[in-house]
Amino acid sequence: MKVFQKEFSLKPRSRGFHIVTDEVLKHIPELKEIASGLCSVFIQHTSASLSINENADPSVRTDMEAHFNLMVPEDADHYEHTFEGPDDMTSHIKTSIIGSSLLIPVSGGRLNLGTWQGIYLCEHRNHGGSRNLVVTLMGI
Repeated sequence: MKVFQKEFSLKPRSRGFHIVTDEVLKHIPELKEIASGLCSVFIQHTSASLSINENADPSVRTDMEAHFNLMVPEDADHYEHTFEGPDDMTSHIKTSIIGSSLLIPVSGGRLNLGTWQGIYLCEHRNHGGSRNLVVTLMGI
């Protein structure tokens, strides 16, 4: 069994849902060495999350942002944890709903994603900055 682990930062992005598949792949050339296995992707933050979703139509990403802003509104008056601004607590809630990690099958040295699937960085802060990922590849 082969195991590779990389830690790296994604470039800073504005608030919203962003496809980062190519940026992640750029950091894991060892993927080609895995014939069959798994790829774990973990984000080391509590105000941004990871998801897999459609990689073709950009309106999916804007609709996702619009939906989560309605579902978890910043102007609610019941949040106590707002020290860093109105997007503080709401970012933590969105991250808990969406999640901090992904597990993707690897086949033939490639991520075995569906035709229309891509890795999303879900940036929930207005000014989130770069985001740190840990990617672990395991397989034969």
